[in-house]
Amino acid sequence: MSFGFLGIQFGFALQGGFMSRIFQTLGAEKDAIPLLWIAAPLTGLLVQPIVGYLSDRTWHKRFGRRKPFFFIGAVLSTIALFFAPYSSALWMAAGTLWVLDASINISMEPFRALVADKLPESQRSYGFVVQTLIIGIGTYVASNLPLLMTKLGAANTAPEGVVPDSVKYAFGIGAFVLFSSILYTILTTKEYPPEDMEAFKRENEKSKGLFKGLTEIFKNIAGMPLIMKQLGVVQFFSWFAFFTMWSFATPAITEHIFNATDTTSEAYNDAADKVGNYLGTYGLVSMFFALILSIIASKIKINRKLLHMFSLIAGGLGFILIYFITEPWMLHICFGLVGIAWASILSMPYAMLSSTVEPKKMGLYMGIFNMFIVLPQIIASLGGVNFLYKLIFGEAVINTMLLAGTFLILAGLSNLLIRESKATHD
Repeated sequence: MSFGFLGIQFGFALQGGFMSRIFQTLGAEKDAIPLLWIAAPLTGLLVQPIVGYLSDRTWHKRFGRRKPFFFIGAVLSTIALFFAPYSSALWMAAGTLWVLDASINISMEPFRALVADKLPESQRSYGFVVQTLIIGIGTYVASNLPLLMTKLGAANTAPEGVVPDSVKYAFGIGAFVLFSSILYTILTTKEYPPEDMEAFKRENEKSKGLFKGLTEIFKNIAGMPLIMKQLGVVQFFSWFAFFTMWSFATPAITEHIFNATDTTSEAYNDAADKVGNYLGTYGLVSMFFALILSIIASKIKINRKLLHMFSLIAGGLGFILIYFITEPWMLHICFGLVGIAWASILSMPYAMLSSTVEPKKMGLYMGIFNMFIVLPQIIASLGGVNFLYKLIFGEAVINTMLLAGTFLILAGLSNLLIRESKATHD
């Protein structure tokens, strides 16, 4: 039931690792890159609670509850992922990123809810960790695709304003994996119908209509559980940090570590491929860390809060170390630490949340919870990253990694706000 996350992560890894490279190739200045990402989180702010709400109220005897949303998201994100590197202007690349991110999220949040639907509370940490294991595999493979394409003979340079073939082929492969893996989950996973179908139908009838639906969404946002607000603080700092990495890792590392800034040069494009390889390291480490967690979570009870806190602090130190390293190979160590944080981000908050919310509202609450992912990205896009890294650390673009590290450590310490034992102990 989690195999579709392999494809979702192919999309996210290619987006996070190489969209900034595409933007730079099409002429974007470094400080303008975060703003080019803004449409995606803005759309997510609206789409995810609505998708969660609708998936809670969907049931079809053949297609189930969550699977129709998997399919719609898969079709749209596959098209956007395939065409993204063929953009000939910045507005086109920003537009495909918008469609890609929004479409992936149509599939992703119902995937989170599916785990909570199908697994008892005692197995949810294990279930979300298994998703993270699959995500780690997807991150590692997808992040290395352009480098692999280059080694197989694809052109890694192109005229000014044109994305190299190595990136185009990588995105094409990613589109195929995204669609086929989600389709596999759709065809092989059985969903359970509501326990009381008549009550389910009555509940849907009471909330029928756009106005009633929006009213209920806003009502649940206003009345969200305390644990969601506490986790929201953790999520805010965490996702601000990772958005900073996705938007600035390529320009920061190619400039600071490899002294390459000309996007038409072989030096820049080789360096950008290597950045993808280093980013793949955090996926690889998250995979192994998730594997260890899955074994532990299936055998003994774990303290989710403390585990999440120390994992985020480790990732924050990894980002900060990027500023100080002297050899490129050391980036594997830095991003290995980031991978520990990534594995925890993709599992522990959802396990904590799913233990404390009403099962019949699982999709809606997962969608609302995702607001704490997109809000920091919106703030970062609107100048938050540019303002803060220059104010606190200085003008050099590598200082964005110091900012990311600082925010991830703050995310770790914010776990101390969480007090509810039902959430923190598996």
